[in-house]
Amino acid sequence: MPILPNITGPRDLDGLSPEQLAELAAEIRAFLVENVARTGGHLGPNLGVVELTIALHRVFSSPDDPFIFDTGHQSYVHKLLTGRQDFSQLRSRGGLAGYPQRSESPHDVVESSHASSSLSWADGVSRALTATGRADRHVVAVVGDGALTGGMTWEALNNISDDNERNLVIVVNDNGRSYAPTIGGMSRYLNRVRTASAYRDLHRRSDRLFRAFGPFGRAMFRGVRGGTHGFLSRFTNNVALYSNLDIKYLGPVDGHDIPALLETLSLAKDYGAPVIVHAITEKGRGYQPALDDVADQFHAVGRIDPKTGGALSSSSGTAWTSVFADALVDVGARNQNVIAMTAAMLRPTGLAPFAERFPERVYDVGIAEQHAVASAAGLAFGGLHPVVAIYATFMNRAFDQVLMDVALHKAGVTFVLDRAGVTGPDGPSHHGVWDLAMLQLVPGIRIAAPRDGERLRELLDEAVAVDDAPTVIRYPKGDAPDEIAAVQRLADGTDVLARAAAEDVLIVAIGAFATMGVQIAEMLEAQGIGATVIDPRWVVPVQPAVIELASRHRLVITLEDGIRVGGIGTRVRQVLREAGIDTGVDELGLPGEFLDHATRDEILADAGLTAEKITADVIAQVGGTRIPVAKAPGQTGAIDLPLHQSR
Repeated sequence: MPILPNITGPRDLDGLSPEQLAELAAEIRAFLVENVARTGGHLGPNLGVVELTIALHRVFSSPDDPFIFDTGHQSYVHKLLTGRQDFSQLRSRGGLAGYPQRSESPHDVVESSHASSSLSWADGVSRALTATGRADRHVVAVVGDGALTGGMTWEALNNISDDNERNLVIVVNDNGRSYAPTIGGMSRYLNRVRTASAYRDLHRRSDRLFRAFGPFGRAMFRGVRGGTHGFLSRFTNNVALYSNLDIKYLGPVDGHDIPALLETLSLAKDYGAPVIVHAITEKGRGYQPALDDVADQFHAVGRIDPKTGGALSSSSGTAWTSVFADALVDVGARNQNVIAMTAAMLRPTGLAPFAERFPERVYDVGIAEQHAVASAAGLAFGGLHPVVAIYATFMNRAFDQVLMDVALHKAGVTFVLDRAGVTGPDGPSHHGVWDLAMLQLVPGIRIAAPRDGERLRELLDEAVAVDDAPTVIRYPKGDAPDEIAAVQRLADGTDVLARAAAEDVLIVAIGAFATMGVQIAEMLEAQGIGATVIDPRWVVPVQPAVIELASRHRLVITLEDGIRVGGIGTRVRQVLREAGIDTGVDELGLPGEFLDHATRDEILADAGLTAEKITADVIAQVGGTRIPVAKAPGQTGAIDLPLHQSR
């Protein structure tokens, strides 16, 4: 009889035998493969934490003992064990989120899934529990080894070690990978721990020896185990790093051995002070297609065939990321000073082809965006031109370095922001909607938003030619559209995409909204309203053509795939006022709120960002003032629009 359907909460695990727990683990793996194959999601990381999550919920008492996942993409098993087993709409509107979400369950604590923040959260929660008389409760932080490359984890460890009177358990889920193999000194340290034969062999022999004496022997083994760690550290340096931080270290333990995990976690629970449990796991465990995927072991997948792992849905277009990947190789071949940087996302950001062609000119710094940006400023000072490729949502983390290290020093650094705007199923922490409003605050910065692949190529060329200021190129998730031809390119590089005889409405279409801008113009034209559509290409600073054209139109509409508050539309309106132009401006973008997981089209529709809705709003604004005017042969009708006031 299946076990998983009868698990409605963590305490249902208490009555299961070791054999039943192993059977449950197998059922969970089969469930994950079958269900994630239908919806897409983070498969490999969750296959690797099945036994670990079972053991955690068996030993600790969530939600009284808060669980904090870093990052949250490894929480699928946690969802299953806390009563959420309907994965039919995973990452779709109305279905389970792909990350922890408080509205789903009291077992979920931290929703943000930007890596390396869990230990700071755990530090704060554990201090609060102690201060409010709940010191008997435990805080459990599950952190991937990749997240340990982020500086926040070490800031947190420094503070955690300063106060040892707390029940705080840090579980290092060590699979040697983040998206790809983990890099850097921390990775090399953990590799030594994983492969230290002296530690492993002595631990196994002593374990077998003591267990031969039954319960008394096992108790003796637990008692002397700490001393064994101290002895071995003299020879293997396994625990020196953590002991120097004055934090108890247990492990390494096989992250797929449930009895060993239960024993080690029970020791950690009883210790009465901060403890690090080092669990060795295998990403993609139990699913051969994932294990065969050397690149990222099925870190995140779309819809796949569960038997073969083959993709079921394929796009006929070319992804923005692929366009950038090819363009950067071309740029690098022509300019020897161009180097590439990333924060543990070499393949997802499209840097793999550049790394294959120019391996000595790529720097992967791990999950350390702040370090990447500050280091890029230094590289620029040394005569190179760094191209820093980061997901737009992760750029938030390095704002201070962009401002004070790059811009203040007029460093020629190009930031390429993938997944900008609404990204869809990954939810509020992963939408890249903040970059335009945030980065345009930086003095001297230049921001470009290509509308198609050809524009991305030419804008990358233009960006790396700037050596005295930061430049930014941002583009969305998905496929780049076919080339959107311009009617005319103006002197400042602004492209005119559509122009009517009557200059009633000026549509400033930012990046991916260019196609929508042209659609709106066509629909307005059918109603006798003349619209000009422009793509500034470089949206910051505001181009002279935007100012000049705005002065000749009666209404300006800005369309952007970012938050409306402080966005490009706001900047356009301010620049027009400074120039003494009182043309009304409608700033259309996304609301200043956290957007739930749904498809991109669903989210844009909720925000009123559809061609039909915007067209209807423009027509409604002019009301009954639409008066046909005389027109010359071949000329379309025009509308005498009233001056529209800024909202």
